[in-house]
Amino acid sequence: MAVGVFDSGLGGLTVLAAMQERLPDQAFVYYGDQINSPYGVRTPDDIYQLTAAATHSLWEQGCDLVILACNTASAAALRRMQEEGVPKGKRVLGVFVPLIEALTERQWGDNSPPREVDVKNVALFATPSTVASRAFQRELAFRAIGVDVEAQPCGGVVDAIEDGDMMLADALVRSHVEALKRRMPNPHAAILGCTHYPLMQSEFQDALGADVKVFSQAQVVADSLADYLERHPNMTGQAKETKYLTTGDPTKVTMRATQFLRRRIEFIAA
Repeated sequence: MAVGVFDSGLGGLTVLAAMQERLPDQAFVYYGDQINSPYGVRTPDDIYQLTAAATHSLWEQGCDLVILACNTASAAALRRMQEEGVPKGKRVLGVFVPLIEALTERQWGDNSPPREVDVKNVALFATPSTVASRAFQRELAFRAIGVDVEAQPCGGVVDAIEDGDMMLADALVRSHVEALKRRMPNPHAAILGCTHYPLMQSEFQDALGADVKVFSQAQVVADSLADYLERHPNMTGQAKETKYLTTGDPTKVTMRATQFLRRRIEFIAA
């Protein structure tokens, strides 16, 4: 049994890479839904249907624990999946909560009432669907009060990264940061609310300024998973090898993934 990791494209590989470094003996199954990517411009119902189908595929692969390493899927589908019921012995976790816990300096499972935190002005950069869902603000409200969140939908960034056009991605990042700063000139912190965005973290940081603390998800989620597996060792399983599945063309996805992480990754058909 391996831990399943799902993303609409290649962005979740940033989270997976951090997980592999944090948990070198843990096997994973990565599922990229490239044929339907990007999710960030789809309707909530469409995102839910695609995410549920991918999660079921990972369960069929023997993954009792599935991580939605996709903010759009976490925002639009996770709560509905949990409300409609997850099969006994299976778990689905998203990537929002670990990031919010880091932002609000809470330990995992701290369900105490919301309280004042040091960070007051937060910039959120995410896909249009994630921004529209307001899932980040909803989860943050459970843990903190007095925090002003200004969200910027970053259209085009995921497509540029998936296409390997980093010059375009850089230009788009700077344009989106400029647009946000017209509404929130002095953010205290910035959330990179898409698993593609760690690849552009230095560009976000440069555009925002050195005094803005930028929170990226990969390491935060990896540490959260390590803590979860320590408390739930039955979810680790006995699998030894990591597999990479795609709904797209395995040859093309393999080439892009290898460029994406700068190491060879071999995808096979899902």
